[in-house]
Amino acid sequence: MIKKSIGQLLVNKKFITEDKLKEAQEGAQKIKISLEQYLIDNKILEDGVIAQVYAQELGLVYLEKIDDILADPKVLSRIPLKFLRENGVIPLKQSNEIVIATANPMEFQPLDELDMIFDHSTKVVIATRKVIIDALNHFYPLESGQMIEDLEEEGDMSDLSFGEIDEKDIMDAANDAPIIKLVNYILFQAVKMEASDIHIGPQEKEVRVRYRIDGIMHTVMTPPKRAQGALISRLKIMANLNIAEKRQPQDGRIEIKVAETDYDIRVSVLPVKFGENVVMRLLNKDRSFASLETMGFSPRDKEKIDSITAKPNGIILVTGPTGSGKTTTLYSILNKLSTPTVNVITVEDPVEYQMAGIAQVQVNVKAGLTFAAALRSILRQDPDIIMIGETRDHETAQIAIQAALTGHLVLTTLHTNSAPASITRLIDMGVEPFLISSSIVGVIAQRLVRKLCPLCKQAYEPAPEQLAMLGMRISSKSKIPTFYKAQGCDACSSLGYKGRLPLFEIMLMSDEVSRLTMERSSTTVIRKQATKDGMDLLIQDGIAKIEQGLTSVEEVLSVATLYDTVVQ
Repeated sequence: MIKKSIGQLLVNKKFITEDKLKEAQEGAQKIKISLEQYLIDNKILEDGVIAQVYAQELGLVYLEKIDDILADPKVLSRIPLKFLRENGVIPLKQSNEIVIATANPMEFQPLDELDMIFDHSTKVVIATRKVIIDALNHFYPLESGQMIEDLEEEGDMSDLSFGEIDEKDIMDAANDAPIIKLVNYILFQAVKMEASDIHIGPQEKEVRVRYRIDGIMHTVMTPPKRAQGALISRLKIMANLNIAEKRQPQDGRIEIKVAETDYDIRVSVLPVKFGENVVMRLLNKDRSFASLETMGFSPRDKEKIDSITAKPNGIILVTGPTGSGKTTTLYSILNKLSTPTVNVITVEDPVEYQMAGIAQVQVNVKAGLTFAAALRSILRQDPDIIMIGETRDHETAQIAIQAALTGHLVLTTLHTNSAPASITRLIDMGVEPFLISSSIVGVIAQRLVRKLCPLCKQAYEPAPEQLAMLGMRISSKSKIPTFYKAQGCDACSSLGYKGRLPLFEIMLMSDEVSRLTMERSSTTVIRKQATKDGMDLLIQDGIAKIEQGLTSVEEVLSVATLYDTVVQ
């Protein structure tokens, strides 16, 4: 038993002063929260400090992390998730003993209740509230089997009560109707498995739910066909769509909290043969973007990036297919360029990252706020740097070029297969070649490939045929490089891959490329000149990353093409 208050202990150990303690006590009392929570919320002390003080004074074990060995699903499932999260406690199994991790051992009631449930055979350990909540979010078993059984028992789904959408975390919806629990489960598992998209596709006799993880589709469940109408209707309600309209495509958005993280979910509904197909893109509002230094640029490409981002005006194009990380690259560049001395404005659909210090405009086509309309207004806002989420048409491209020619630095994306193809694409959109050559300073083409799992990747010596597929010529005297291939282990869910990394192709607007642009030369001609000027092709960057053991030959060849330029 602690004889002194936690506040006094913190003072005695010189973590805070008497004056600071008094101020914190008054603040906590005013807003009716605990002293510990006030100290943490106001960043006076880290939660780990308070937890360790408790552990030292009570002679209890302090847990820095909770892994899957401690978090036994059978133990966790005996206690409602809502109770555990509200009280900041978690039951764990350690050496066949039940231990209760808590951030505040002085709150006796939840500890006593858990002790009673587990036949008075528990002992208490200390962990921070963040560690406990993270463990609950990650390890608490929200299995779908029982939900599917509940759905089967419901019979006719047409009269289900859907309930209201509110601000609560979907993990707290333990007592909701089966269809609501199923939707919540689908969303939660997608977050847990780090999926970028959810696909719900009606089949003839069932509904197929798939996640796109690291660019690859995985089937995760097949709810019964009778649940299809209710499932789609629930998602439409959440996205503020018309549930009665089943013959026209609809687009909407869901803002929801999953495991204490806010997500913006873009919803697309498309009528298909056996019902309505739903695709949802998950955007984590709290996610951060990588710095340019950690993006994976080769030293030569990093020099090119530094040179084009140092320009006071012009257009920097980032190109590639949907889902290739273009927006992340743009924001990494913005993060470098954005300072209190410059005015940065973005136009996006949707705003994928929240970034302090810049003005972000959300496109709203229904209200008439298109990319072009927003750009015209932005130019009257005295910007230094403008970021356009996507250049989709001639009007947007024309305004972007005019902005670049009048002293602004413009960052934007384009859908083309390579950096040189961006030039011909703009010409095809109706932009005059002389405007392109005088405004564009550089083009960054990129693709995403899956990263080999570092724990199980396997080294091997590539066959000559495989080297030829990459355009690599190895003489009899040359040392054959070591490549790596996917193997599969528990850490990567037996996939052999975990996470993704970008491949880059960076083309600068040199004098020769500018001349070819003016002559309306083909993509092939521009590519040959750009490689002479020092541009590394996507496949060359891929080979470098294969030799570094970061990815495999199969992954690189799935996104990069071997042109007539031979890799030496």
